[in-house]
Amino acid sequence: MEDHADTQADHGEVPTWSKSRSILFLVVATVMVAFVSEWLVGTLHTFTADYGMSELFVGAFIVAIIGNAAEHSAAIMLAMKNKMGAAVEIAVGSSLQIALFVAPVLVFVSLLFTEQMDLIFTTVEIAAIAVAALITTSVSRDGSTTWYEGKLLLLVYIMLGVAFYFI
Repeated sequence: MEDHADTQADHGEVPTWSKSRSILFLVVATVMVAFVSEWLVGTLHTFTADYGMSELFVGAFIVAIIGNAAEHSAAIMLAMKNKMGAAVEIAVGSSLQIALFVAPVLVFVSLLFTEQMDLIFTTVEIAAIAVAALITTSVSRDGSTTWYEGKLLLLVYIMLGVAFYFI
C-alpha cells in the first residue's frame, strides 16, 4: 500500500503565483482587513449612539452579519446547490472558530490594554448560547434538513435579535 500523505492532488493546473507572492498578498490583505475593521468599529460607536442600540445587539447581530458575510454567502450558495452538509459545516465551523479560538485569544491580548475583556456572560447571553447549541445539535444530528427547519432557525434568530435589541 502506497503512502499518499505527502502528495498533493493534481488538478491539471499550474499555480500562477509563487508561494512567497501568495504569502505576501495574504499579509497585505490581512493588514487591509485590520484597517477596515478599525473603521467599522469607529463607525459603530457613532451608529449605536445615534440610533440607541445596545452594544450587545450591535456586537451579536450587526457585527456578526457584516464580519461573516463571506461565510454566509458561501453557505447560501452551497445550500442553493443542495450541498447542505457543506453549508452547515461552514456555518458551524465559523461559530466554533470564534468560540474556541478568537474569543480566548482576545481575552489574552486584552491583558495588554487598560480595558480588559473577560468571558463573563449575562443570563440572557448564556441562555442564547444554550439555545444555539441545542438547536444546532438537533438540526444537524440526522444529517439532513428541511425547509421547515430552516424557517424555525430563522424564527429563533429573529427572536434572539429582538431579545438582544431590547436588553
